Amino acid sequence: QVQLVESGGGLVQAGASLRLSCAASGRTFRSYAVGWFRQAPGKERDFVAAVSWSGSATYYADSVKGRFTISRDNAKNTVYLQMNSLKPEDTAVYYCAGSPTPIYYTARSYEYWGQGTQVTVSS
Repeated sequence: QVQLVESGGGLVQAGASLRLSCAASGRTFRSYAVGWFRQAPGKERDFVAAVSWSGSATYYADSVKGRFTISRDNAKNTVYLQMNSLKPEDTAVYYCAGSPTPIYYTARSYEYWGQGTQVTVSS
């Protein structure tokens, strides 16, 4: 069993940065790929970024490429999402998710989910 807890969200102005963290319990987390997804009110949950279990492979949605960076520290059982140059359209609840062999871009392929953290970007 893996439990995921996100943190680091908040209210910032456009152009600012935030770093989200996804802390996991359970030794098996180190063998899991992890994805970040986001959901704005009235919209579907969208893929943001993902990282392989080793951290050697990363994937990004086109909308965040060049602004967001996903990384992981398996010694700390934590995955990070560094978000720079934030825009109002980045406003959403951000979720991390983990699974042994997910289809990275597909939310329903992930087994475990955190409760989400709110990111609000004002213009």
